[in-house]
Amino acid sequence: MANPTSAPCADGIPLPIVRLNRIVLAAGVVIALILNQPLITTALFLIILPAALFGRRASLIYHVGRRIFARQIPTASTEDFRVQRFNNLIAAVLLGAAQLAFALGAPIAGWALSLAVAIAATVALLGFCLGCFLYYQLRLQRYRFFAALKQ
Repeated sequence: MANPTSAPCADGIPLPIVRLNRIVLAAGVVIALILNQPLITTALFLIILPAALFGRRASLIYHVGRRIFARQIPTASTEDFRVQRFNNLIAAVLLGAAQLAFALGAPIAGWALSLAVAIAATVALLGFCLGCFLYYQLRLQRYRFFAALKQ
């Protein structure tokens, strides 16, 4: 469901970087939970927020991934950059809400919101991207809505 293109695309995000993004989110939350350290989720929030707001040019993970996967990127399949940004937006909202929960003394809610990010990232690594599914469903509904208005 990641919707990779069959050939490299200048506008797409190379799949090795998409996978790195998912691994960082999933592993970061799991490590934070194991260490019972909400500040790690704060760091994840601060890493993912610029990517959600400004796209890949502001993404630390994208820039690190470009260096790590420099040899693979020229031939790698890609994912639509809009889908990646949408996924990062969902993660940023959930991690931001988790930060609020931690700050308001509701650690169970904070961990639940953080775990939602980790679970979604892990499921995406296994082959089903929930954020991608939501993105395409929203686009489909928007198309249907505006098509109905034209009639």
